[in-house]
Amino acid sequence: MYIDLTNNNYLLHINAQTFDDVALAMFFYQYGNNIIYKEFVNALRIHPEDVKEVSQIPFLPISFFKTHKIITGEKKTALVFESSGTTGEIPSRHYIGDSDLYKLSLLQGFQEFYGKPEDYMILALLPSYLERSGSSLVHMVKVLMEVGGHKESSFYLNEFEKLHITIQELERKGQKTLLLGVTFALLDFAAQYHMQLQHTIVMETGGMKGRREEMTRTEVHEILKRQWQIPDINSEYGMTELLSQAYSKKDGVFYAASTMKVMVRDMNDPLDIKKNGVGGINVIDLSNRDSCAFIATEDIGHLNLEGSFEVLGRMDHTALRGCSLMTA
Repeated sequence: MYIDLTNNNYLLHINAQTFDDVALAMFFYQYGNNIIYKEFVNALRIHPEDVKEVSQIPFLPISFFKTHKIITGEKKTALVFESSGTTGEIPSRHYIGDSDLYKLSLLQGFQEFYGKPEDYMILALLPSYLERSGSSLVHMVKVLMEVGGHKESSFYLNEFEKLHITIQELERKGQKTLLLGVTFALLDFAAQYHMQLQHTIVMETGGMKGRREEMTRTEVHEILKRQWQIPDINSEYGMTELLSQAYSKKDGVFYAASTMKVMVRDMNDPLDIKKNGVGGINVIDLSNRDSCAFIATEDIGHLNLEGSFEVLGRMDHTALRGCSLMTA
């Protein structure tokens, strides 16, 4: 089966039946065109010709995005996403070779879960991300707003009163709205404004950044549901090093977009990939054609048999990222 990875339309043909074939093609493509990944695979003494199944593909530790320029091919850089971090910490940098590929991936994934961006007014409460440059989350929301085409869609720093008035007006109109926010800001907003939301989806993106006492996702969601009288809180799982996202519509159970697959590795043997259970989260992101599609994250998760997953926390030896999700 020939797969042309140079044409962005390969993303449109990825589904449950074709995913593994595309992933194997991506492995051989990146082994041949990504110097850092090739050196990593060789250092593990893994021979590409022996890789017959997705579970045999080596996953690059995510920390390499801090110490190396991870690029596949010779495309010029179109975008650079940079992670947040504490003072003195080296940020991750993700070099994007094709902004059109990123946009196609984002919109395809969003529509799988929520439908057309045009249907939503998007309100983004992302103060910590707006205060720095290079945020992949801010860029993601900007693209959704631009495609959505609603002039009233907007970012908010700490203008809680203005945000409250806007939401109330949209509720009165019956306008479908997506309120997307970093966790600590949503909690601060909810503490000041009690509302009944009927037409608004609330999506938290994780991230406490030392602004509040650490809370579990369940605790956060219960507060938001109570304050805004809604049955469920949505969540987004993404990071600087990924172009695809996973979404949860309730209870912190995530489902990956069609371009993404989550696996778990044994905590003591990173080459031992498990079909389900608890372990370190590995991600295959087939949108990462121009960087690396096979990433071993520093998150711990529980993978369910049908492919959904939950994020349980961070590995003990790693520093908390600004966009890290909370312990479930």
